[in-house]
Amino acid sequence: MGVASPCVELRTEGMPDIYRNPLLVFVATFVGLWAAARIGTWIRKRTHTPEEDLRDDFSAILAATLTLLGLLIGFSFSMATTRYDLRKSLEEGEANAIGTEYLRADLLPAVDASKVRPLLRDYLDQRILFYSAEDDEVLRKADARTAALQGELWSAVRVPASAQPTPLMALVLAGMNDVLNSQGYTQAAFWNRIPIAAWRLMAAIAIFCNILMGFGSHGTKAASRLLLVLPLIVGVAFMLIADIDSPRHGLIRVTPQNLLSLAASLHP
Repeated sequence: MGVASPCVELRTEGMPDIYRNPLLVFVATFVGLWAAARIGTWIRKRTHTPEEDLRDDFSAILAATLTLLGLLIGFSFSMATTRYDLRKSLEEGEANAIGTEYLRADLLPAVDASKVRPLLRDYLDQRILFYSAEDDEVLRKADARTAALQGELWSAVRVPASAQPTPLMALVLAGMNDVLNSQGYTQAAFWNRIPIAAWRLMAAIAIFCNILMGFGSHGTKAASRLLLVLPLIVGVAFMLIADIDSPRHGLIRVTPQNLLSLAASLHP
């Protein structure tokens, strides 16, 4: 039997607030990396440019560092899209489990079925709210209501199943168990984010890349303008990853279209 978590994705443990706002990730990344590039030019002016015979070695180091950064960004993007697809799949699973149990309520005695169906409709509304709400207070209330409904739903099918322990009642119990378990799977998927250590590693390598870019620039106005390119590209990439990886914030979210379609068919 699934149990509602005491807090519905109010804040991922160890995840700073900045990662809940993809636009803020872009601004912080762009400004930070541009500053790193300027630090690189500052270091070049106060030391000396690499000798011609060291230019090839410097270029090889820069290319290898940029390649590593590209691989980490690609790996993180793959992690984010995998989690996004999982959340979409679990939303579909929740809709199927609730819809199936709603039909299996016909196997219950009429009095018990009349109790289960309204509870399932109310539970369905709370699950839609879980996907669509952004305000923390709204999520707290939905979480509390979901936990209460889970207990009521389980009791509503357990009592008649205990009174009539038949294969049909076992089927109803199994269906309700699927409904409750699917909520737990979904909550776990919403908590499952790209580790903060991966973000820190990408940021550190991106900063190092931009320092190298600034150090290797020629110091002209055209070269200074080109130093904006890498921070801009990496900033957009980080923003996209953060957007996909953030279930409740940004532009790319899991729309509960299956749950909404089910609600339209169940509500009178």
